[in-house]
Amino acid sequence: MASKSFYAVVAGVGAGTGRSVALRFAKAYPVALLARKPESYNDIVAEIKQQGGEAIGISTDTADEASVKAAFETIKKEFPGKKLAAAIYNVGAGFAVKPFLELKAEDLQNSLASNAGGLFNFAQATLPQLLDSVPDAPYPPTLIVTGATASVRGSPRFATFAAGKFAVRALTQSLSREFHPQGVHVAHAIIDGVIDIPRTKAWNPNDGKPDGKISSEAIAENYWFLHTQHRSGFTQELDLRPYVEKF
Repeated sequence: MASKSFYAVVAGVGAGTGRSVALRFAKAYPVALLARKPESYNDIVAEIKQQGGEAIGISTDTADEASVKAAFETIKKEFPGKKLAAAIYNVGAGFAVKPFLELKAEDLQNSLASNAGGLFNFAQATLPQLLDSVPDAPYPPTLIVTGATASVRGSPRFATFAAGKFAVRALTQSLSREFHPQGVHVAHAIIDGVIDIPRTKAWNPNDGKPDGKISSEAIAENYWFLHTQHRSGFTQELDLRPYVEKF
């Protein structure tokens, strides 16, 4: 059990991966949950508290620098004296699935701002705190970033989404190379497949085979594994997919 003098923050909380990651990290730390709308985090905060954990939810737009700064001011007040152990950027945005010639310039700008711009704001807010935690954190202070198939492969009709996710991956690589030598673990996770969450219940990827979707709990366990890695063996990037997924 990690020290309660530290906390974790998860940006991009909802019914799927964000919820599972929040629940997993709440077993060890108080957690702050960030999402644009309260309905995205209210039930998860209540669930964590019912399980004996400590959690707060804050309405935050990570693409807005002022909103991110305000969120961390709130965290400072709600978790006085606690230091940051882990920060998870799980924001998904800019998912405009259209033929290229139907796209507008603002579709590209929105994807870049919501994906890479949001990570930029989140990383600038969390990395100073993670650096401050290096000497006494129970595990290496960690920044984990959720990626997608589109982070490494552009597909037809996914031009703007892929551009945003490619940018997130590039930014995370740069942060890894800068902050690993300072003791902060920065990792990018490529989630290559359909995640088993409420809105995908009717989907049947991989011919509907058992476990043909990625379990959000499995993703959360992998994120916890990244967080607890010894600094002599950091993973900069991992990719997750169902055993039957083609790649």
